[in-house]
Amino acid sequence: MTFRVCFFVWFCGLTLAQDGLSETEGAETKACFPDMCELLEEFGAMKVKQETMETRLVETENQVLELKNKGRTVAFSAATTGRGDVGPYSTESTIVYNTVITNVGNAYNQQTGIFVAPVAGMYYFTFFYHAGGHVPTGLVLVKNNHYIISTTDHQTSYDGADNGGNAAFLQLQQGDQVSIRLYANCQVWGGNYRTTFSGVLLYPL
Repeated sequence: MTFRVCFFVWFCGLTLAQDGLSETEGAETKACFPDMCELLEEFGAMKVKQETMETRLVETENQVLELKNKGRTVAFSAATTGRGDVGPYSTESTIVYNTVITNVGNAYNQQTGIFVAPVAGMYYFTFFYHAGGHVPTGLVLVKNNHYIISTTDHQTSYDGADNGGNAAFLQLQQGDQVSIRLYANCQVWGGNYRTTFSGVLLYPL
């Protein structure tokens, strides 16, 4: 189709450039030239219409994707259960909350203890722990290997138990990872649903 359009444009230009035509020849040229120009105008109109339709299609697809993301729910809560003490370890370690209470969107991995953001958005995370007071306790919320917030308690000889936690709003991009790490030489209690990790997508961005 592009070759035909170019040919017609060339032919029309060539026809108009001829100055030595007789009246008869000029009459014949005038008789066919409007038809070719009309055809060229139709081709041009079709091209503009096609480009308009393609633009609207892209806009519609983007709107559908935006609505889909806005309607998406991501929420999880997990706990350490069926275990005694978690730690102490000689190095900092990611806590694997092995029992999933809820996992809407399947963004939390109970095998690794890592939450992976399925969509960009504003998220809210909380974590709590229970531990014996005879050992130090320290947990930190980590985003892509960067420390965000933590909670700690010192070892004491008179404190029978410790409880603590923290929370944060995080703006995440799709694929960002969030987890809770136990500081080296620290310990928490891993049973009875007392050490937990939760998160929820507040709204996509």
